[in-house]
Amino acid sequence: MSEQTGIPLVAIHRVEADGVSVFYREAGPKDAPVIVLLHGFPTSSFQYRELIPRLADRYHVIAPDLPGFGFTEVPDERNYVYSFDALAKTVEAFLEALSLKRYALYVFDYGAPTGFRVAMAHPERVTAIISQNGNAYEEGLGDAWAPIQRYWREPSLENRNAIRPALTPEGMKREYGVGIAKPERIDPAGYTLDGALLMRPGNVDIQLDLFLDYANNVKLYPEFHKYFRQHQPPLLAIWGEHDPYFIPAGAKAFTRDIPSAQVQFLDTGHFALETNVEDVAQSIRTFLASSLKA
Repeated sequence: MSEQTGIPLVAIHRVEADGVSVFYREAGPKDAPVIVLLHGFPTSSFQYRELIPRLADRYHVIAPDLPGFGFTEVPDERNYVYSFDALAKTVEAFLEALSLKRYALYVFDYGAPTGFRVAMAHPERVTAIISQNGNAYEEGLGDAWAPIQRYWREPSLENRNAIRPALTPEGMKREYGVGIAKPERIDPAGYTLDGALLMRPGNVDIQLDLFLDYANNVKLYPEFHKYFRQHQPPLLAIWGEHDPYFIPAGAKAFTRDIPSAQVQFLDTGHFALETNVEDVAQSIRTFLASSLKA
């Protein structure tokens, strides 16, 4: 923490885990309760640049870049197969490498099916879950999934290539603005970095592989629900209600399996932290102060 400002300082590190050089951001007291932040598509731990300092006075906050995203490096000789099972395995290895045995999970977008796999594998380690537009229910899939669902039904080259044109820097900029009344509030740094990293050789095909594999997340939804029912983790679903991909019904559905789940909607889109980081941070602090005390 800076002595001049009192604002927690964020450090960047790397650790070898699962044959991958995992890049991660870290802040907060090492003896404080841990929060692991798992990002989604097309982002990286950079999306948490404003959230981490708002939590790290009270919590030990750790945010890795998933393989295929951000600054995590996967050696060619690793022959990494990009699937959500693989992402979860790498995150598990990452948490083991840091000797983290108890943690809350903040999951967003792709971070949700990744984090829920980790939670199912180690339910005793998860103290709470914050799901920010991190879906686990079929009714939470919005109409914007239609081109990808077509690819699931028929994984042809034609359907794969039909998605490809959207995976550009211009496409990332458009995605950030969807469902937001004042897109001029969005810092261009996020979508600019996402777009630049997306354009790395081979990365678009990594993303197309993950789009196809997302169908396996939907097939796994009943197992996620079983985990929720059996273990009843304290859960906050905080949702940008104008998200075209993960619609509000997905947030409300958590209460079916976790009756005590808290649901909160924000007047924003998919990338809620770009416009409502203060709201999200305050809700997390209030939720965890109650949940971790129980």
